[in-house]
Amino acid sequence: MSNIIRQSNNSVNSKDLKLVFMGTPEFAVPILDKLINEGLRPVAVFCAPDKSIGRKQILTPPPVKVSAGKHNLPIFQPANSRELTDTIKALACDLIVTAAYGLILSKEALGAPSYGCLNIHPSLLPKYRGASPIQSAILNGEAETGVTIYKMDEQVDHGPIVARNQIAIGKESYTTPELSEKLSALSAELLVKTLPDWFAGKIIPTPQDDVLASYTKIIKKEDGQINWRKSAKEIEQQIHAYTPWPGAYAKLKAEEKNINIKIIKAISQEESLRKQPGEIFLRDDNELAIQCGQGCLIIKKLQLEGGKPLDASDFLRGHKKIIGQILN
Repeated sequence: MSNIIRQSNNSVNSKDLKLVFMGTPEFAVPILDKLINEGLRPVAVFCAPDKSIGRKQILTPPPVKVSAGKHNLPIFQPANSRELTDTIKALACDLIVTAAYGLILSKEALGAPSYGCLNIHPSLLPKYRGASPIQSAILNGEAETGVTIYKMDEQVDHGPIVARNQIAIGKESYTTPELSEKLSALSAELLVKTLPDWFAGKIIPTPQDDVLASYTKIIKKEDGQINWRKSAKEIEQQIHAYTPWPGAYAKLKAEEKNINIKIIKAISQEESLRKQPGEIFLRDDNELAIQCGQGCLIIKKLQLEGGKPLDASDFLRGHKKIIGQILN
């Protein structure tokens, strides 16, 4: 909560105020649970509508709905902004807290709660505004990241900062799910520490410096394709960032056609041999490896299109002819 200005005001019992929580994926669940455990039980929970998932297209509730249901909380799943705004106005709440919700709140909705709307964003704003801050931090090899609570305005991830906390990640090899879990727990702790001061009027939000802002993008399937001319470290970061989706993959020629091969787990090495980028080879220690633009990747787990994920040793038993092939 550094760089946050405080002011005195009359104390308020935050547990008596009407709080609404909005979130959809697994990232938001520990935050909701923490609010409930601290006696800050929301009067309502909003999440995205149920979604058809998998080959059988089974209608599945989002994780936040499942959690809210266990706590017998009222659940709303508006399909559009108008429905969302009307429901918020009808609730006449004091504060809205959002964490990876999905729908954008209208100006009318933002102005409805007496204590405003606070959003939890998993980056150190104004860095990494947008849809994929966790993946971006891993992909770019950041030494640190964190979470930011800010007062929402009409622009995405733009409002003034209420509180934030940071963690070092440079020495770790987090995948997106692993870092998401860590940042979710950090968010939950920061939120419950911040809310009493927010309700008491002791925090004056600090405007973000737009000059320092950077932006992330919505990740697409094609972002996972590996360019073997990049360094082994960059590709290792890509694998971690795009786990589980879209995955980091390359094209392998098999039986006169190209199929995808997904690299699930790998370790980068600085050593470089006289091989082409993308060339598959066995090291002296019989480890499966792939040459990169700089260094090589030691492959620990991989998956052929249509097959099951396999450890490299198991994969080699059935695919010995892969040695010497060049991945595209």
